[in-house]
Amino acid sequence: HFPLAIHTLHSWTRKVPSLVEICLMHPLDVVKTRFQIQRGKTDPTGYKSLGDCFRTIFQREGLFGFYKGIFPPILAETPKRAVKFFTFEQYKKLLGYASLPPGLVFAVAGLGSGLTEAVVVNPFEVVKVTLQANRNAFTEQPSSFVQARQIIKTDGLGFQGLNKGLTATLGRHGVFNMVYFGFYFNVKNILPVNKDPNLEFLRKFGIGLVSGTIASIINIPFDVAKSRIQGPQPVPGEIKYRTCFKTMATVYKEEGKIISFLPGGAVMLLVYEYVYAWLQDTVDHK
Repeated sequence: HFPLAIHTLHSWTRKVPSLVEICLMHPLDVVKTRFQIQRGKTDPTGYKSLGDCFRTIFQREGLFGFYKGIFPPILAETPKRAVKFFTFEQYKKLLGYASLPPGLVFAVAGLGSGLTEAVVVNPFEVVKVTLQANRNAFTEQPSSFVQARQIIKTDGLGFQGLNKGLTATLGRHGVFNMVYFGFYFNVKNILPVNKDPNLEFLRKFGIGLVSGTIASIINIPFDVAKSRIQGPQPVPGEIKYRTCFKTMATVYKEEGKIISFLPGGAVMLLVYEYVYAWLQDTVDHK
């Protein structure tokens, strides 16, 4: 039963740090979504700055306002991480049969894992963004399940309902993972390993932080488009933001700005690297 125990432990060790990451990063995700769905300086409901956004949410919606829509990411976390890393390894093995440079294999495998991950998480993202855009007090907004049922009842399961914004989500996750995995593993293999465990930790953390930052910057347009498509439309009953690239063009033409937040990736990849290495070493010794 040892392989089964290792597999269970592997899944558990991935999930716990991810749940901690969600709890720590979700307030920033709420603020990010609020900024992405507001329509420039002329938006009467817009926020003047990040400080104003934090302050307004806290004053009007309370501390729990920063945790609106947290349940869908928690529900999606286990399948999301499993799909991301499992498919990354599988795509990497398949690409090993092709005559591709090793560096390109990591990037293409990351792209494939991101596209696959996007299909899994998009319905959860639709519910999450809808709840995060709700400016009522935390106790007054519907639960995740009620919100999901309402979306399905009103718009169905298709591209206007629970799978709204799928193309933008595919772009966001595909581009992010392509740059993320490609940059991380390529740079990690180039920079020499440090024998000091503390310095080695800092080496991997630094590479992960830079990878997440670069990937986030590059995928910002897709993230903004996703939030606009999945969030509330400017005029009730009229769909202004319908498709990914048209939404990008509209936002750029009308507002000329895009904003997002960077941080969560370094921690996730670092935990994955150390846990994966430990499990491999444990299995080898058995």
